[in-house]
Amino acid sequence: MKHFLIFVFCIFTLAGYAKKIPTVYIDGKGVMRWSDTRKEASFYGVNYTLPFAHAYRAMNYLGIDHKNAIDRDVYHIARLGLNAYRIHIWDVEISDAKGNLIDNEHLELLDYLLMRLRERDIRIVITSQTNFGNGYPEHNKPTGGYSYNYDKCDIHRNPEAIAAQEKYISALINHINPNTGLAYKDDPYIIGFEINNEPCHPGTKEETKNYIDRMLTALKKAGNQKPVFYNVSHNQHVTEAYYDTAIQGTTYQWYPIGLVAGYTRKGNFLPHVDSYNIPFSHIKGFDKKARLVYEFDPADIMYSYMYPVIARSFRTAGFQWITQFSYDPIDIAYANTEYQTHFLNLAYTPHKAISMKIAAEVARNIKRGESFGTYPNDTVFTNVHVSYKQDLSELNRPDAFFYSNTTHSHPVAIEHLQAIAGCGSSPIIKYEGTGAYFVDRLENGIWRLEVLPDAIQVSDPFAKPSLKKETVTIVNNAWDMTLRLPDLGEDFIATALNDGNSLDIEAINSTLPCLRPGVYLLKRKDYNPVNKWNKDTRWQNIRLGEYVQPNIRQRKDFTVIHQPTKTVDAGKDLVIEAQIIGPSHPDSIIIYTDKVSFWNETNPYIKMTHTHGYTYRAIVPGTEVKKGFFRYNVVVCRGGKQQTFPSGTEGSPLDWDYIDKQYWESRVTAPDNAIELVSSSVCEEWNGMEHYTLPEGSNHHF
Repeated sequence: MKHFLIFVFCIFTLAGYAKKIPTVYIDGKGVMRWSDTRKEASFYGVNYTLPFAHAYRAMNYLGIDHKNAIDRDVYHIARLGLNAYRIHIWDVEISDAKGNLIDNEHLELLDYLLMRLRERDIRIVITSQTNFGNGYPEHNKPTGGYSYNYDKCDIHRNPEAIAAQEKYISALINHINPNTGLAYKDDPYIIGFEINNEPCHPGTKEETKNYIDRMLTALKKAGNQKPVFYNVSHNQHVTEAYYDTAIQGTTYQWYPIGLVAGYTRKGNFLPHVDSYNIPFSHIKGFDKKARLVYEFDPADIMYSYMYPVIARSFRTAGFQWITQFSYDPIDIAYANTEYQTHFLNLAYTPHKAISMKIAAEVARNIKRGESFGTYPNDTVFTNVHVSYKQDLSELNRPDAFFYSNTTHSHPVAIEHLQAIAGCGSSPIIKYEGTGAYFVDRLENGIWRLEVLPDAIQVSDPFAKPSLKKETVTIVNNAWDMTLRLPDLGEDFIATALNDGNSLDIEAINSTLPCLRPGVYLLKRKDYNPVNKWNKDTRWQNIRLGEYVQPNIRQRKDFTVIHQPTKTVDAGKDLVIEAQIIGPSHPDSIIIYTDKVSFWNETNPYIKMTHTHGYTYRAIVPGTEVKKGFFRYNVVVCRGGKQQTFPSGTEGSPLDWDYIDKQYWESRVTAPDNAIELVSSSVCEEWNGMEHYTLPEGSNHHF
């Protein structure tokens, strides 16, 4: 009885607390507003699917605790400043054939995830059902859920299927999360519910309207008072039906450069995202519904210049909720298996992640409907700059300086800076590591520094995926970091805060030598803090000592990442650049051509020199670049051992028993020769890429 009373007390306490938490409502003009201030709301975030489908199974394959995995990912999502989360629930994993809700591990993990998001002040939109299988990229797994009994394009008009959905969605919104004591319909952090993910309505407008009305009635009878959203970017032959119902919000997608290319795409895609046009914006009632982006992504690219521009175009089109699809769990991001056409994770794609952080600021600070012209004039807007040439997203305002890649821009008001986030170097931070870092002012003279390990791409992340294949490797190297912040001075002190890190470093001329990834409290020398700061101190939505990095895979051998120049001019110097990753820094790196011989005592070679980070460079004199083909190896030397690439064979081409015959090669032509850039026959062939945008091209199914 005692434990029961405590439980009841906790529920009432949470419920009472929930009443004080601002909620979101939609006014008569289709604008999302905060309940306490009546001000417009704006959200930017991600989808994340670990409780379900492949991500759930992958944790089992790798022996990883699901809840610990969620903790790690939610921390990084919070560090990116994201305030929105959307998930389309795999109903096949939490329902039976009749639509009864099954309280199982998938639902338990969803409950746990929602609780963790609440703790970080991240709001939630739940898409109640997907109505398709849980397999991708594997085969579907039988579960007994009702959606497996019907075709995707029949499930919204079959009477038995609709009855199952009514039962299921009513039970879902009344499900009580044991971590909060609140039903989903009563949780203030859940903004509302989307009825289903990308519905298929092949029938008439009247049939479509009747289905939506039935689902709305079921939700109302179940006690729902939250906004209900519906997808309007599909089935455009029945679009009018959507606006003839009582839904309060409409949901859209955008994949502006396509999906599932099967390889990393290259080029300047900024002209593709100048604007987001909605072809049915003239329909009666259009302006009375809130606009949400449930999924978007510039897929199949590793560039970091796209996210802020997409966020800007969405804001111009009137969107208040924008969620990318999808954030990769840190424990499987090394292989990018979940949806290989999408790839986003703070540790594994740091440049893209910082671009997302900048885009979140864009979404929250650009006025709804505000326009900035067209490309290239719109590459600079408010305090944001993007560049394809530099592969750069940059936010530069008095209180914040964020950059996704090395930048030469100076902060506009360095003395007022409160937050820095970046990759690479800038005029105020010099760093050769390839991971992201965050520098935040806690008070004058006291800053928090967070540095993630180096991430290096070792294979194409958008090719066929496998948990056995590494696409990005993580290296836990130490690098010097120079921080030129007037508030810290030149001889500040860095004290480690994260568990397992005992470093205590004094800066020399603003430089922290051999800084290892981790979290540090930076203190101006001889300064007495106003507040007490330690690893357990709460600050914003984190603890100061919190730190998450991937499991480091110990490397036994070296890897050379190099893309040879396809065609070069005879007689001109040839620049060869490569990234060298291994268990330590190499002693030397040598380039040999295919002309070397064991029997020749004077084999020519070229030594590569270190330029920055993991990058090495050599210049082949033009006298050695002769018409035909220039073929070469790269030999990495360390501790008396050699490893030859591109094959990675142990040994050197000068060894008597070296038999490998693999080379990189560049075609060498006369300077005045014409070079074929594109074959018309190739252009005429379909490349297998799918394209998703408005107006509707096809359904986004996996």
